Amino acid sequence: MNKPVVLVAEELSEAGLAVLGADFEVRHTDGSDRAQLLPALDGVDALIVRSATKVDAEAIAHAPKLRVVARAGVGLDNVDVEAATKAGVMVVNAPTSNITSAAEHTVALILASARNVAQGHSALKGGEWKRSKYTGVELDEKVVGILGLGRIGQLVAQRLQPFGVELIAFDPYLQPARAAQMGVRLVTLEEVLEQADFITVHLPKTKETVGLIGDRELHTVKPSVRIVNVARGGIVDEGALYSALKEGRVAGAGIDVFSKEPCTDSPLFELDNVVVTPHLGASTHEAQEKAGTQVARSVKLALSGEFVPDAVNVEGGAVAEDVKPGLPLAEKLGRVFTALARETATKLDVEVRGEIAAQDVRVLELAALKGVFTDIVEDAVTYVNAPLLAKDRGVTVELVTSAESPDWRNLVTLRGVLADGRAVSVSGTLSGPRQIQKIVEVNGYTMEIEPTEHLAFFSYSDRPGIVGIVGRILGGHSINIASMQVARDEKGGTALIALTVDSAIPDDVVEQIVQEIGADSGRTVDLTD
Repeated sequence: MNKPVVLVAEELSEAGLAVLGADFEVRHTDGSDRAQLLPALDGVDALIVRSATKVDAEAIAHAPKLRVVARAGVGLDNVDVEAATKAGVMVVNAPTSNITSAAEHTVALILASARNVAQGHSALKGGEWKRSKYTGVELDEKVVGILGLGRIGQLVAQRLQPFGVELIAFDPYLQPARAAQMGVRLVTLEEVLEQADFITVHLPKTKETVGLIGDRELHTVKPSVRIVNVARGGIVDEGALYSALKEGRVAGAGIDVFSKEPCTDSPLFELDNVVVTPHLGASTHEAQEKAGTQVARSVKLALSGEFVPDAVNVEGGAVAEDVKPGLPLAEKLGRVFTALARETATKLDVEVRGEIAAQDVRVLELAALKGVFTDIVEDAVTYVNAPLLAKDRGVTVELVTSAESPDWRNLVTLRGVLADGRAVSVSGTLSGPRQIQKIVEVNGYTMEIEPTEHLAFFSYSDRPGIVGIVGRILGGHSINIASMQVARDEKGGTALIALTVDSAIPDDVVEQIVQEIGADSGRTVDLTD
């Protein structure tokens, strides 16, 4: 019997190759050389790459037997996940391989900035002894503000505690009790900016976080503050940071990531109080080895037909055929839940009802949790780390199944309780022979809308004229309404408008609608990748 063929297109650690063992025929090629890569893909069952190999639709077309693409790292910028999914090819990565390395690099940049390590090194190698010029500061008794207490942020907090610092953090999706267990005091973003002597960024890059630390924020910080970013380029506005450093409103910075990479020319490089590195957060031998072994294990699972926890698209896993279509729906419901709640729940139930409940639906719980945390944390969220993220945030999760589903053949519901006792729920189903995704309930209101890229929900007191006001405001901002539904608990009671629109609704427009209709709440959901 022929062994499955695994093509290793870039360097893979010996430990990773050892995981594959004798069960596979392992071939090697230079993935960065297109002329070598394309013909080498013929007859290949699995492809292992790092960042230099471009796995696009053309490459996938040259590999008719391909079942899995494995990226030995976190990012997937070089892999066309959509093309792979259409071809039925599983895509996996190594989402937790670099978290320790990133946390340690953060501490390294904090210390380097505090003690002018790079500047002193450069001066001394240039023949200058500038001992007095590069006097630094101690960490002891300083306030360190952490933006984002995901897995990397938590590791940073653990590593900084022995330095005698006071740890504060901004993370609207973490329960204060959980932060307190880590020795961290949760505060607002404004309080971090005002109080911190060091600020370190560990947030995901989303439309809400791009430019989060900009000109306005850098006018509120202490002039002695030092800012470190080992997360994603663009969260700290590089132009605004340059001005603040130049004008003495910020004392120093340690930057590992940039809005455009590779970056070899930046105004920041001109400044003596800036330490920069070329995106080295994951660049350790240990992280590379972990990445190799993790993806090798995933390849073994995928080629043996097992469910792969680190799959970013679940095509090809050992999941019941009736369950597979529900995975993207459950994930979207999780993202809608987070947008509605704007915080993590203390308790979350994932309910699966109807015929599908006879199957093993634990993967739907994982998909829902993956969606819940996708827009919250910096880390890549997968089926394997989603339950850990819930545990880290003190969220109790329960899977509830029942064959009873009076209104729908199958129904998936996320029902959560927030810290203040409020309840949030969202339900969805797959409709018709084409298995069209539909949201059919939000916070007890019945509806039927497709979870398109841009959604909005407004809760208000039921009265005439509201639909017209919403339409007028959106029309005035050239935002086209694709569909609109109004649900209410009773005539003259509380109503909910659910909208799908062709483009994102800016925050100021949401606030305008809330003000003009006297809404109790206005929430937008962005389901773009």
